[in-house]
Amino acid sequence: MSAADPSTSPPAADAAPGRRAAAEEASAFGHAPVPPDATASYGDHPDQLIDFYRPAPAPGAPAGRPAPLVVLFHGGAWRAAHDRTHVSPLAAHLATHGYAVASVEYRRGPAPGTADGPRDPRDRLPQQPSEPAHDAAAPAQAEPLPPAGRWPETFDDVAAAVDALPALAVTALGAEAVDPRRTVLTGHSAGGHLALWAAARHVLSPESPWHRATPSPVRGVVALAPIADFASAIRLGVCSGAVVDLLGGADELTARLPDADPAALLPTGIATTIVHGTTDNVVPPQVSEAFARASAVAGEEVVAAWLPGTGHFPLIDPSTAACAAVADEIAQLAW
Repeated sequence: MSAADPSTSPPAADAAPGRRAAAEEASAFGHAPVPPDATASYGDHPDQLIDFYRPAPAPGAPAGRPAPLVVLFHGGAWRAAHDRTHVSPLAAHLATHGYAVASVEYRRGPAPGTADGPRDPRDRLPQQPSEPAHDAAAPAQAEPLPPAGRWPETFDDVAAAVDALPALAVTALGAEAVDPRRTVLTGHSAGGHLALWAAARHVLSPESPWHRATPSPVRGVVALAPIADFASAIRLGVCSGAVVDLLGGADELTARLPDADPAALLPTGIATTIVHGTTDNVVPPQVSEAFARASAVAGEEVVAAWLPGTGHFPLIDPSTAACAAVADEIAQLAW
């Protein structure tokens, strides 16, 4: 187990909300993008892409043994301004730890061609400033943010990508480099939600278009500051109402929450670890705490690794101890 505190409740924060947040964000977004070793399509849409990073030899791993596959979903509140480029340094960092890494792109909101969205995926900058930190005392924004997510396309893409990955990974990297039988799903923020959801598709109603008849053949999930419990995320106003946008608006919440909320899709029977900083003011740690409680009520225990004095962005910043803790938690499941 890592040096992170694996208790089920976060310790008291050791800094006021928002302190050091700007510096943490600047550090995480200050790394140069790292180009992948290969890119593959899992559909016809320009956003249906997966970047692959070739594993470096892992210390202590048997020579010639294919590497585990880490499937990475980026965050950004499911909004189109944020794409997989900003987690490419993390993907490359995990590859240096001996993992084959698949960084998944997916459709986000708003739809291209709308007033709020880019008219072409090439119009997006490779890195965009993150969502403003969640702070109840902060003044209202001058302009509303564009809608988050695309229903049902965001979920269509995640399901399709995960189903296609075993074959795509072998084609892109070679059977000698990657072993899809040892797959770990991970993701940050909104991407943490998608990783948890992808692992829970067998819990969906059989009538759902995303239902799997059997559990996804993964070793487990390591969700990083995930938007894991929609009720608490809505109550706390996480990412300026992104959850409500993702589900298509307030009128759709009741009907769509059971198909989209990880806290409603329990138990999964799949090993799950949550990594969350105690001073995160973008996705407050109370969201992960609520998911851990829901898991316990469902008869399932998750590992909750609380990182004291850590905000939202160090989890994806290869220069931080928090990112080292993330790699350690992945190792617990992958090897």
